[in-house]
Amino acid sequence: MAHPLLCNQDQRMGDIVRRFSFSLDKVLDYRSQLEEQAKMALAKAQQAYQQQVSLVDSIRAEIDQAQRMLCSPTPLSSSESWLWRSYKERLLQDLEHAERTMLELAKALNDRRREAVLRSKDRKLLEKLKDKQAARHYAQEQANEQNEFDEMATLRYEHPDF
Repeated sequence: MAHPLLCNQDQRMGDIVRRFSFSLDKVLDYRSQLEEQAKMALAKAQQAYQQQVSLVDSIRAEIDQAQRMLCSPTPLSSSESWLWRSYKERLLQDLEHAERTMLELAKALNDRRREAVLRSKDRKLLEKLKDKQAARHYAQEQANEQNEFDEMATLRYEHPDF
């Protein structure tokens, strides 16, 4: 909900109330941009990690298939057996490499997550400051307006003795 004094103009009793202006608006905008960039980097890191998890799962499935072929009840010729063992060994090497990559991507994902949280905290801190300053400005404007009303009432009041 918009604060009543954050509008461009607000007229009360013929006077224009000062509009609230946050001196750190550009810094707040910059921090919002940094937060958005951090969120995009986090999304990319999550996507890369998920793709690597899928790759590791598919390699594991291929290893299981190769193991089933090696242990199948139908006899394999020595050349077929050698091919399946070689294939399985290569898959195990691929799995080791893919798991290392997955671990690196998990670390990068955690780094991006921490960065996104930090950027969000920075932006929220400035927004909280802006809200407090706006509330203080509004309260001061209300007090000024009340003082004007009190002064007008005092000036217009005519004591019966006069």
